[in-house]
Amino acid sequence: PVCPSTYTGLAILSFFFLRTRFPYLGEDCAYILRSIKLGFRLIKYKKVKPFYSVLDCFLDAAKRHPSKIFLHFEGREYTYGEVDKLSNKVARALQAEARLKKGDVVALFLANEPSFVWTWLGLAKLGCPAALLNFNIRSKSLLHCFSCCSAKVIIASSELQDAVEEVLPTLREQGISVYLLSEACSIQGINTLSDKISQASDQPLSWDLRANVNIRSTALYIYTSGTTGLPKAAVVTQERVWAASFIQAACGITSEDIFYVNLPLYHSAGFLIGMVGSIERGNTIVLKRKFSASQFWSDCRKYNVTVMQYIGETMRYLCNAPKKDNEKNHGVKFAIGNGVRTDIWSEFLNRFGDIKVRELYAATEGNIGFINYTSKIGAVGRVNFVHRFFFPFTLIKFDIEKEEPVRNSEGLCIEAARGETGLLVGKVTQRSPFVGYAGNQQQTEKKRLRDVLKKGDLYFNTGDLLRFDHMNFVYFQDRVGDTFRWKGENVATSEVADILTMAPCILEANVYGVKVEGHEGRIGMAAVLLKEGEDFDCLQTYKQVVNYLPAYARPRFIRIQPCLEMTGTFKMKKVKLVEEGFNPAHMEDPLYFLDTEKKMYVPLTEDIYRAIACREIKL
Repeated sequence: PVCPSTYTGLAILSFFFLRTRFPYLGEDCAYILRSIKLGFRLIKYKKVKPFYSVLDCFLDAAKRHPSKIFLHFEGREYTYGEVDKLSNKVARALQAEARLKKGDVVALFLANEPSFVWTWLGLAKLGCPAALLNFNIRSKSLLHCFSCCSAKVIIASSELQDAVEEVLPTLREQGISVYLLSEACSIQGINTLSDKISQASDQPLSWDLRANVNIRSTALYIYTSGTTGLPKAAVVTQERVWAASFIQAACGITSEDIFYVNLPLYHSAGFLIGMVGSIERGNTIVLKRKFSASQFWSDCRKYNVTVMQYIGETMRYLCNAPKKDNEKNHGVKFAIGNGVRTDIWSEFLNRFGDIKVRELYAATEGNIGFINYTSKIGAVGRVNFVHRFFFPFTLIKFDIEKEEPVRNSEGLCIEAARGETGLLVGKVTQRSPFVGYAGNQQQTEKKRLRDVLKKGDLYFNTGDLLRFDHMNFVYFQDRVGDTFRWKGENVATSEVADILTMAPCILEANVYGVKVEGHEGRIGMAAVLLKEGEDFDCLQTYKQVVNYLPAYARPRFIRIQPCLEMTGTFKMKKVKLVEEGFNPAHMEDPLYFLDTEKKMYVPLTEDIYRAIACREIKL
């Protein structure tokens, strides 16, 4: 007979062999198991009648633990039961005042505040989809975002009253009902809502009001910048809301966790992953108006935060903050987000302790995403066979100059080799649909890629270049097309160009993003052609971009050119401009820098360039 110690020895050897051959086997198995369970839940929700929504999940949580804290905000606590009753009041007030009926779209122009949460829940109780407007947008962009989702009503924060007033004449012409979350307002055409909410009943509403809602119904419109210049309204179905809410669960977050949301709720990260994900888990949210590096860790200690959200910029701001003795004295176990650079990731862990970073890759409207569930530094995800089976995807060869996929003699795309950079495309199936953009069939069609691996197939074009390594890790390489990313926001170059050409001295503008050492993403730069006989007007151009563009979209560098290079199809060439950057020593064209202190564009000298490189000038 074989000695028991022999079996033990064999088991230990087998374990070490597997560990050496497959170092991520344990994490792969745990993630795959969680994913399969969540997949079966989604299948159940697709089939169960009546439809069980995230709102129903919230209502069940409110019944199960009404006194559990759902929201912490600026020293105040709101329980699940309180938020449920407040959302009832909102729904009843809107029912009475705005005469909302199921299916009516309501635009939310709100800052990060608790009323955002219960206003959305109230709309969900009426069966009304919500359009989440970016509170940085103004004027033409605001009207565009509002109109493309066919909203009947807009609800705005009191601090955004000026922005609403600016477009009020147009809204009134279109017969739009405008409500302000305020007790009083003297502006004709703007109705107050807070006073009506406080007087409304907090009794539950009938389920019949949302009886028409199903898994395919539109739940939200979330705006994403693209190559058109103006934001596009991505249609987010109830199925998509559920799928995004599962990201917390896939990362191992539980009902005992406390989730810190400091990203804007108009973004899918803050709203779907943070807020809706916390509803799905039944945990507690710490909501912040905006990210603050100086208050971040004290907030985490004060509220016993266990999960934080991030974008690359927030990680960098935390690493750039002055060092303190108690930096590892916190309870944060997980960080969920995207866009962090490898060097910042390493520095973050060294400074703030062993936090499991769950880097994501996804798009609001896309049908494919990845999670780096192993915390391997630098990767945005990991490929496994289960993921690929349920959500088919591939990387295809892409021509950067022509900005189109490379095709073979049969007209089919060519798959990128392992280790080679390629364009990520996700197969459009019933399980992984691409719904598209509201009121914009042209842009929806542009994201559809046909005849990819065989004639007649259909894929979603992510517009992103990725690389899969030999260990099945996924790495983000770059963004193609006319959109670049700065300060965690996508910037559409044609929108910025349209604003620049409204300046009296500028005839044409070619906008692009350039890399800056030590910063994530690309910062805005524009090569411009001046009108004949005009000099560059530093002050007027500054006023133009500041008045019409949010801070992250403003071109910080302007390059004056005698002519703008075009392609054969009259598209502006950018590749060479991007490579040349903004170093005044390397070009003869006049260069200007947007100086926020002087409130004007100033000539970009070598001293300014050095100060930017040394981070003496903050961008």
